[in-house]
Amino acid sequence: MKIFLDTANIEHISHGVRLGVVAGVTTNPSLVSREGNVDYRKLVQEICSIVPGPVSTEVLGQDVQTMVTEAREIAKWADNIVVKIPATLEGVEATSVLAKENIKVNLTLCFALNQALLGAAAGATFISPFVGRLDDIGEDGMKVVSDIVEYLDYYQLPTQVIAASIRHPQHCLAAARVGAHIATVPYEVLLQLIRHPLTDIGIERFRNDWKRVMAREGLL
Repeated sequence: MKIFLDTANIEHISHGVRLGVVAGVTTNPSLVSREGNVDYRKLVQEICSIVPGPVSTEVLGQDVQTMVTEAREIAKWADNIVVKIPATLEGVEATSVLAKENIKVNLTLCFALNQALLGAAAGATFISPFVGRLDDIGEDGMKVVSDIVEYLDYYQLPTQVIAASIRHPQHCLAAARVGAHIATVPYEVLLQLIRHPLTDIGIERFRNDWKRVMAREGLL
């Protein structure tokens, strides 16, 4: 399973790429708004220049023609752009138009297998089921991810699943267990994935033991 960062923060993205574990980025208007008064196009293009893989950025139009027009323009910003289209009836139609033009689409705000089924049929490159938001309303978000993965595998469809709205490391591990192709995670969750108290205790113990060895040999 690949790891994407769900952020528009350049510092966090750069760190993730330096770590060698971040293969892509997903953004949305809410994430961009957290970065202050920025030029949206320039910010996305900077992200695309840092990240080796796909960078998803969202259209804001609601009708088919506006979505398609916005997506065509956004797709020109960089070679690794993926356009995020909402999982609505209009979004499915826009996805179909864009897929025929070889514009990669991430069908976003997906909450059910039936939405994913239509998105895949329309030619979406990625489908993003929102795990945390489903959990928030008492549904099993990871079960939706599992159902979509099983469906795509059974019919051998090329669409990839991005487990989105990841809230904590256990979400990430569960996404890997059910076969999600990608998990897109907040920067804080990325950092949590490597942390373990026993690792910290072990490092400290090794250091203290080594200091005692060096002291006995008169090297301290």
